[in-house]
Amino acid sequence: MERKKVTIADLQRKKQNKQKITMVTAYDYPTASLVDQAGIDTILVGDSLGMVVLGYESTVPVTMEEMIHHCKAVSRGAKHSFIIGDMPFMSYHTSVERAIENAGRFIKEAGCDCVKLEGGSEMAHVVKAIVDVGIPVCAHIGLTPQTATKLSGFKVQGKDAESAKALVQSAKDLEKSGAFMIVMECIPDLLASMITDQLTIPTIGIGAGKDCDGQVLVYHDLVGLFERFTPKFVKQYINLSPQIKDALEQYKKEVDEGVFPGPEHSFAMSPEEASKI
Repeated sequence: MERKKVTIADLQRKKQNKQKITMVTAYDYPTASLVDQAGIDTILVGDSLGMVVLGYESTVPVTMEEMIHHCKAVSRGAKHSFIIGDMPFMSYHTSVERAIENAGRFIKEAGCDCVKLEGGSEMAHVVKAIVDVGIPVCAHIGLTPQTATKLSGFKVQGKDAESAKALVQSAKDLEKSGAFMIVMECIPDLLASMITDQLTIPTIGIGAGKDCDGQVLVYHDLVGLFERFTPKFVKQYINLSPQIKDALEQYKKEVDEGVFPGPEHSFAMSPEEASKI
């Protein structure tokens, strides 16, 4: 049976049927192709690329041009997964008009299926404005990396009753504004479960427990390609970094010793032809 392109209706149906939604980040063509072939429902082209691909210390320096560039590559590599373009810091904060314009670029230029933006109730009006022009929006609450400084660092959010109530309200406000899905990052599992039960739209957890409607992990964390740090909520399914280093060291050794390339990697010319040169 031919696999079809995942749609928002498919994701909504999964929540209704209590089937889990899978999401993984991707930032280039070959990774997107692999994630797509694995049958992952959704691909997030996250601004996390600033840290795991571009080497920035945080997601803050990532630009619209960088995001569009990487989203284009992912769109070419993934034919079935639903593609989410992550709006970078300050691309949707200065005005609603600017937010709509930048969101439109993800759809028109980059080939994404929707955009994602961070923030709670204070961003509900921006979500509504983008949705009203026909662009689907995935919201993001809890730990919001773009404003981690305001949150006093990369810490669990909603641990006390007051902040937990604010997150519940944010989720409801974002749903009311038209968000079709919400990512919840680094919040207590019980709170995430409560929010999931109170919303009609799917929730995607990252460090938010098992009761969310789906889960997301950063590809480089999942396969062991990012060594700077590993968050508690990450499960590393394979550790590729040592294997890649071993392969590179073996390549260097064989070149140094004249072993590579061998005859099987070279193109032959007959001695007769060579004598005519």
